[in-house]
Amino acid sequence: MRSDFLRSTPFRLTVLLGAAFLVALAIAGFVAFELIRQELAARVDQTVTDAFTIISQSYGEDDVADLGDAVRSHAGATLRHERVYALTDKAGTVLAGNVTRVPPGSGWATVGAGALGVTDNTDDYRIFSGEVGSYTLLVGSSYGETKAIGRLTLVSLAWAGGLLVALILVTGVVVAARGQRRLDGIASTMHRVGRGELTARIATTGRGDDIDALVGEVNAALDRLSALVESMRQVSVDIAHDLKTPLNRLAITVESAIEADEAGKPVAAWLRQAQEEGVRINATFDALLRIAQIEAGARRARFTSVAPGTILERIADAYGEVAVEHGQTLRLTAADGLPPVSGDRDLMLQVLANLVENAIRHCPPGASIVLSGRIDDGRVELSVADNGPGIPAEERDKVFRRLYRVEKSRTTPGSGLGLSLVKAVADLHGATVTLRDNAPGLVVAVRFPRHTPAL
Repeated sequence: MRSDFLRSTPFRLTVLLGAAFLVALAIAGFVAFELIRQELAARVDQTVTDAFTIISQSYGEDDVADLGDAVRSHAGATLRHERVYALTDKAGTVLAGNVTRVPPGSGWATVGAGALGVTDNTDDYRIFSGEVGSYTLLVGSSYGETKAIGRLTLVSLAWAGGLLVALILVTGVVVAARGQRRLDGIASTMHRVGRGELTARIATTGRGDDIDALVGEVNAALDRLSALVESMRQVSVDIAHDLKTPLNRLAITVESAIEADEAGKPVAAWLRQAQEEGVRINATFDALLRIAQIEAGARRARFTSVAPGTILERIADAYGEVAVEHGQTLRLTAADGLPPVSGDRDLMLQVLANLVENAIRHCPPGASIVLSGRIDDGRVELSVADNGPGIPAEERDKVFRRLYRVEKSRTTPGSGLGLSLVKAVADLHGATVTLRDNAPGLVVAVRFPRHTPAL
């Protein structure tokens, strides 16, 4: 459990970000320390320069007494040799000051306490030696204060780093624990789905973060998977029920043909009937295969910009005479000015053809069928309306199932796959299909999203 916790992505990410922040803190601390050190060194030099100037100004012409008094005054005001002063003659003899030795040379130098004969301070000194008349004046300042400030800065950075490390670890533990709980919830749900519990869904926190967005996508995929599995189950059941009758009819027809042949009677009529039954069964399976291919998205690569008005006009031209032959009328309204949609032209034609064929097949003579198109809520709606018997409200959700047929339509030709194909094509195009009461009759509307040109 501990190793799993340490390997968790939230914990590792927190530690990684914390380590990056520590590196940034170390770099910033080093830069700050170096700037402070340089600033303190510059102030030490400035202090030494100011002291040298003040003391040297007390020297009058050949008035070494005042110069010596000034040196002794400054030397007496310092403790533990934090500042050092010395006045020497040409022979190098110390005339005044608080050091016993004076390093040779003039100008700026950094020397140890031993070079000045200082025993109660072990810090290095920044000194300046210069001539004042015929004498040499040495002024220096200890680096003790600079080192103390430097140590304080380093200790502060160390404490800050230590507290940051502790904060990073605590934050990593908290974030990892919360993240692990959510990941465990996802893993548990997927495990239940793997065992066949397709209704299981991952709970969201409602915070709307990236994990919630991912959970939403996973749940949507699970919804789709559940729907597909239920669809396959329903197809299996429907095939078992709805194809059993035509297969039995085919078997009976073949048996009748065999009996007729054995009796020396003509069998051509029986064979033609068997052929027709076989063609209908093959058509049903072809339609099922076509729906499966559409649902798999195989036709999405053929999407282009399609003018829905031309689709409506072509269907109206193709089925106008068919409707007349059945004693019905087919009218087209509002086909102009519709914006293009993105889709497969052939499949869109198939959708409207299926809807019109259904209307012609199920409406009595004298019925009126209307093809129309309009803009509705930013989408392009293509609809087929009739004043026939319609579909009962309780049956409207079921008619999209494969091989499902309303009871009163079972005596008419058809396989019960027309609206299933319409639904599959609509899903492929991101469209919606709705059934509405036309009082009397039915309105089937397919709403397509507008075509969005590629940038």
